[in-house]
Amino acid sequence: MEPVHIIGGGLAGSEAAWQVAEAGVPVVIHEMRPVRGTDAHKTEGLAELVCSNSFRSDDSSSNAVGQLHWEMRRLGSLIMAKGDAHQVPAGGALAVDRDGFSQAVTAALEAHPLVTIARGEISGLPPADWSNVIVATGPLTSPALAQGLQSLTSEDSLAFFDAIAPIVHFESVDMDQAWFQSRYDKAGPGGTGADYINCPLDRDQYEAFIDALLAAEKTEFKEWEGTPYFDGCLPIEVMAERGRETLRWGPMKPVGLTNKHNPTVKAYAVVQLRQDNALGTLFNMTGFQTKLKYGEQAAIFRMIPGLQNAEFARLGGIHRNTYLNSPKLLDAALRLKADPRLRFAGQITGCEGYVESAATGLLAGRMAAAERLGRELPLPPATTALGALVNHITGGHIVTIGEGPRSFQPMNINFGLFPHIEGVAKTGPDGKRLKGPAKSLARKQALTARAKTEMERWVSSLTESAAA
Repeated sequence: MEPVHIIGGGLAGSEAAWQVAEAGVPVVIHEMRPVRGTDAHKTEGLAELVCSNSFRSDDSSSNAVGQLHWEMRRLGSLIMAKGDAHQVPAGGALAVDRDGFSQAVTAALEAHPLVTIARGEISGLPPADWSNVIVATGPLTSPALAQGLQSLTSEDSLAFFDAIAPIVHFESVDMDQAWFQSRYDKAGPGGTGADYINCPLDRDQYEAFIDALLAAEKTEFKEWEGTPYFDGCLPIEVMAERGRETLRWGPMKPVGLTNKHNPTVKAYAVVQLRQDNALGTLFNMTGFQTKLKYGEQAAIFRMIPGLQNAEFARLGGIHRNTYLNSPKLLDAALRLKADPRLRFAGQITGCEGYVESAATGLLAGRMAAAERLGRELPLPPATTALGALVNHITGGHIVTIGEGPRSFQPMNINFGLFPHIEGVAKTGPDGKRLKGPAKSLARKQALTARAKTEMERWVSSLTESAAA
């Protein structure tokens, strides 16, 4: 049997390869590292996490990404299995030891008898004799491949900056000023309620920090001038430029926390650090993506109480992100309309986030395998998280920005992508009418309950179809 070829060994490509191989179809992963490096990767491991180490909320009852976790586990996801196996404390979120996670994914794929890993760049469009291809090259798609796709589609790929947060050695944090606590003491499935290091700032310290951010030298990228940022991963200095209070309402929000060193005084702002490896020796600065120059970063971040002697395992950085105008270019099965042998997965499709990327890889892999086996794979219902995500990529949410042209914007999974639901409870157990947050929670719980039911129904239909 001819193999399915997958270009890119990130989260989407790794998950797609696993799904293809588990369906009994041979697969070749083409990963250009270490033959050709990127601006962001540090290793040659598959599924390397280059930004945060968090897969975000693991709450499948009232959170959309938690529901996506649930569905991926139900569908035998390799990424979720290895994420669970290499979890580090992070309150209600699922965060992973990034090195252990990448090594486990790589080892699982290397050990699979139907998987071949080929190291080297696919420069330009895939060879014409590859009849079934998944392009999962992510935000760091090589210029040669991007140019090939551009010539094939006659569409300009969009691009924006994506930034990386610094990582600090735990032993260099002054715990006489900082303290461990999760926001609102939320323990979650993978934490204790005391999973984050919190560094408090008073008003004068915060104002001095903002002044330093605004005055600092930034890295300039002439090649990418004019490329817009994505608001979900905005550098802190860009947030500061949008208003001096922006950070206090974002990653430095001082709510849900009590300083154990000074319980009667509330911090004016707080910097949180989240565990980054299983040993607990490294912590990343939550939400502190930046494009400040390296020398500026070290000096400015040491202005933060508790980090005055911080040693950095990695400073922040910035890299390019490229994605397709997918609603126009792809069909419902994630295939390129101009060349249906090419199927796409991951961030290049216009989804955002590790989990979403892996989820599209999961579905693309199953579709590619089914096609090779001469079967049809129906799409998951739009009422499921996976179905809602794919529906956004291929069919919906082409919005108009201002008076400009209609455009497609990347997006994380969220309840806004789910179809409307009727019959949500309007009263609580006490018979009183639900209002505000309680009303919103009831709606979210109804959406996830419906999604689980619909996903189970879809999985059953696949099982019956395979047995027929």
